[in-house]
Amino acid sequence: MAVLNDGKQFLVEKYAIALTPGLQLLDAKKPLPRVQLSALKGGLSQARDKFPALRYVQTELTEILTEAKVGGAELLNENFTSAAIQKGIDSVPFPIVHLATHGQFSSNADETFLLVWDKRLNVNELNSLLRSREEGGKGAVELLVLSACQTAVGDKRAVLGLAGVAVKAGARSTVATLWFVSNEATAKLMTQFYRELSETTITKAEALRRAQVSLLKNSEYQTPIYWAPYVMVGNWL
Repeated sequence: MAVLNDGKQFLVEKYAIALTPGLQLLDAKKPLPRVQLSALKGGLSQARDKFPALRYVQTELTEILTEAKVGGAELLNENFTSAAIQKGIDSVPFPIVHLATHGQFSSNADETFLLVWDKRLNVNELNSLLRSREEGGKGAVELLVLSACQTAVGDKRAVLGLAGVAVKAGARSTVATLWFVSNEATAKLMTQFYRELSETTITKAEALRRAQVSLLKNSEYQTPIYWAPYVMVGNWL
């Protein structure tokens, strides 16, 4: 949607865009609390399980903290395990969970996963992980950011892929990607996204739009392949 063009502008230059797997899944009247943003941030920068290193992941997590002023906990590489993610989500009610790693969607649930240090966290495990927090009385994850490759790709069996499953599992909003993304461009976009998100007067979808436009206006990343794959799924407020 973001790359639709009227001959003068891309759609994303004029409108904030959000996708939804079903309006009945949303509480579209509840915005993200903005008093002081905090997040559980995790990722893999090292090569793992035959997947290549993502050398800008550490930069991404560091700049989200230092440049965008988003506090919270960080799980990097050997600390980025399924058990540590579960503990982090269950123990502290962070409104945002940010996962920067490899991801893959397939019609086969066993081949639909996010890569963590100790395993491939499949779609059913992600579903259980997110549901356990809400069922434990700590409330839903307000925003899940899947800073990974192809995390929003879907088919008839799971609309919008991992992002759609995350929304169905209770995450109010998910930011995900539609195709293989540039690790360097992602680090820049995510830092800008959180800077924009700190503004209390704009929506999550508008924050993402502004971050995408910031890449579009950068001569190094003007091509849509860099800024267009990011999508907001679920509650856009």
